[in-house]
Formats: sequence, structure tokens, C-alpha cells
Amino acid sequence: MDDGALYRLLSWLSPGYPVGAYSYSHGIEYAVEAGLVTSGDELADWIATALVDGTGRTDGVFFRAAFAAVAEGHHDGLAEVAELAAAFRASAELATESLAQGEAFLAISRAVWPAAGLDALAPPVAYPVAVGAVCAAHGLGLESALLAYLHAFAANLVSAGVRLVPLGQTDGQSVVRALEQTVRAARDRALATPLDEPGAAAPVIEWTSMRHETQYTRLFRS
Repeated sequence: MDDGALYRLLSWLSPGYPVGAYSYSHGIEYAVEAGLVTSGDELADWIATALVDGTGRTDGVFFRAAFAAVAEGHHDGLAEVAELAAAFRASAELATESLAQGEAFLAISRAVWPAAGLDALAPPVAYPVAVGAVCAAHGLGLESALLAYLHAFAANLVSAGVRLVPLGQTDGQSVVRALEQTVRAARDRALATPLDEPGAAAPVIEWTSMRHETQYTRLFRS
């Protein structure tokens, strides 16, 4: 990956890119409330499950499929991927988390980093579809871009856990380090999974997301 591509990737997946990622905990807020996540080790296990068996598992497949559709100029295929990814959400809050970020990412990227090949995308657009499509439109490498996307997903949940448990910043970075192999494995699995075989098996994460909808005091939107 050349310096220009790396710069764009770092910019798009930086916490400073204004998609509102900081306002979502992916169910961790209720998990902390219920006593399911009380330490750095438990946070690492929770995020690893999200990566391997939950949203990370399916989002990686949608990212790859959207990337391939743009790279191949398959506009109808891109629209089909976007439709499937938008429907593939287990709760209202997880849908909001992905669709709000996806639409914000696409709007900002079109305004600041315009590129051909994105015309087939129209709301609702899930976050992995938006990022995958933009990365392909700018000619980034699929493997590096997908790894960066999944790292950003994990790092955002670590940040939420640091604030909620709460944990120290050093503990939070220890969780990020502990997740390295899991993020890489999630990337590799997504690259090898056909679009007609996405699937998730993280019912406790989905349950905490649903319980979060009626949680009395909340800092996060999910």
C-alpha cells in the first residue's frame, strides 16, 4: 500500500472521522449494567465474540462483497449487497448503529474524498458496505482495508468499555493488544466466506442490545 492509500485509510477509520462511532457501545453498556463485563479480560472476551461470532463476522463478509462489486464495476451487485447488509441486523439499536454510521461515512466521503463507482449506493447503507465501497473506489488493498475496518470496530468497543466498566487507559490498550490475533482471524474468515453464507451466533450480545433500548440511564445509543 502506498503512502497516499495509507493516509486515506488512516483518515477514514480514525476516531476523528465524524460518523459518530463514539456514541455506540454495541450492547456493552447493558452488559456492564448486568454485571456481564466487569474487567479487561471480560471486555476482551466480549469483543472477541462480537468479532468472531457476531457483527464482525457478518460485516466482514459485507465489506468484502461491497469492495468486490465496486472494484468490478458491478453496480447491481453493490445495490444487492447494500440491501442485504441493511436487513442483517438483530435489533433496532444495532440497525441504527450500522446504518447511521454508514450513511454518515458515505456522505462525508463523497463530499471530501469523491470517487467514481459509488453512484449505485443509496440509503440505507450499512457501515461495512459504505467503507468497503469507498476503499475499493480509491484503489486500496482489500486485505489491509478490511483489517483496518475490523480493528477500528474493536478499538471503538474497547473505548466504550474503558468508559463504562471503567478501566484505565493502559488496561484498554492491553485489550487492544490481546485482540490482535482475533481481528486478523476475523479478517481471514471474512475473505473466505461467500456472500450467500453469512451468519452470526452471538445471542447474548443481541439480547443486551435489546435490553439497552429500555435501560433507565444511558450514555450510548446502543
